[in-house]
Amino acid sequence: MAKFVEEQSNSHNTITNGTEIVGDINSSGDIRLDGSLKGGLYVKGKVVIGQTGIVEGTINCKNSDIFGKVDGKIKVSELLALKNTAHVKGDIVTNKLSIEPGCKFTGTCSMDDAVEKAPKTEETPIKTV
Repeated sequence: MAKFVEEQSNSHNTITNGTEIVGDINSSGDIRLDGSLKGGLYVKGKVVIGQTGIVEGTINCKNSDIFGKVDGKIKVSELLALKNTAHVKGDIVTNKLSIEPGCKFTGTCSMDDAVEKAPKTEETPIKTV
């Protein structure tokens, strides 16, 4: 019988300031966003939204540090850290949450050990712009 082994990617992707993306991003590695995204961000690893980063849409990942702006749903299976410069508007579902003083958060938060893991890359197709 054949055995399926899922490869773990150690890739680190960066979307720099000044880059604008419309559509979904799907990655099996980590990603840092300093530009803007209108769409979904589906990552098996860690998502970092830098101070100049803006997301209008859904974030679904394993861990996340947010320094910038997010308007939409955030689903993190392990730790979500909202830094002092973060502006978050929307609903959060996470296992663990860290909020620094100065962070702006408007929305709801649900915390549960059984948060669904980030989707497999095959489940969310990559859209090209």
